[in-house]
Amino acid sequence: MHVVRAFLLVALAAAPLAAQQGPNFDTVQVRTVPLADGLYMLMGAGGNIGLSVGSDGAFLVDDQFAPLTPRILAAVAAVTAEPVRFVLNTHWHGDHTGGNENLGKAGALIVAHENVRKRMNPEEFKDVLGRTQQAPPDALPVVTFTDAVTFYWNGEQLRAFHVPPAHTDGDVIIHFVHADVIHMGDVFNNSGYPFVDAPSGGDVDGFVGAADAVLAIARTGTQIVPGHGAVAGPDRLRAYRDMIDTVRTRVRALKNQGKTEDEVVAARPTADLDATYAGGQAERAERFVRAVYQTVDPREDAAIRSLPGRGQVPVHRSR
Repeated sequence: MHVVRAFLLVALAAAPLAAQQGPNFDTVQVRTVPLADGLYMLMGAGGNIGLSVGSDGAFLVDDQFAPLTPRILAAVAAVTAEPVRFVLNTHWHGDHTGGNENLGKAGALIVAHENVRKRMNPEEFKDVLGRTQQAPPDALPVVTFTDAVTFYWNGEQLRAFHVPPAHTDGDVIIHFVHADVIHMGDVFNNSGYPFVDAPSGGDVDGFVGAADAVLAIARTGTQIVPGHGAVAGPDRLRAYRDMIDTVRTRVRALKNQGKTEDEVVAARPTADLDATYAGGQAERAERFVRAVYQTVDPREDAAIRSLPGRGQVPVHRSR
């Protein structure tokens, strides 16, 4: 339970503002969404979970909040008799890692980008990164990587690759190559504007680069699992990417004019987008604009962003 307390403030910051009274775990139901043979998405409270099942054992991508672990395991047991062998975290926020301690104690190996362990473990890395929350030992990743790692599991090839800082500095995207499913974590929020966690190394430019990397490997029928919201396809991700780029361009122009953060917010650079991405809540739009202002480089322009390699990561096209 102390994992939840440690990470709850960050988790709620990443959630829609309407839900910021705090989740009532007693009423949460975990819903199982089939994606492909042996592959599912679990929806409850917090980040969407990826689930691969087969003879090798269950493999989870993220695990939501600690109080939901019994319901998540019940959902897993409904589709496989095998135990959870691996948990791969897409980033460090508590609505995606809150179940780590329970699952780690139960024997699952927890895997994440090295910055996830650093942010969850300031006792060891106190002088390396900024804001962090100390997680208990069993919640910490026991395997970390820097760029990419591939799992050959349940007859599937799961390739996890790190992207430049976007939502945080530890974001990874998971490509289920044979099933043609991509889990993007909170680099893709299909329920509204993105949350740029600047104190955790987040940067608005990374969202565009990550979307470009996924779109480079996606096909017409590719299913894309967002950190929050419904499963989407490449067209929806492309619209999301273009929205972020549009806001970034507008905010950069205003910043180059010398306008302060408050003045840029008052200019409402997202006004024509709010109906789609803010859900009628002005606070959500303001939070996004402020994050863009704080992380966008006013000196950059389209020509610089188009330089080879800018904001891109290596892609994997094997099928």
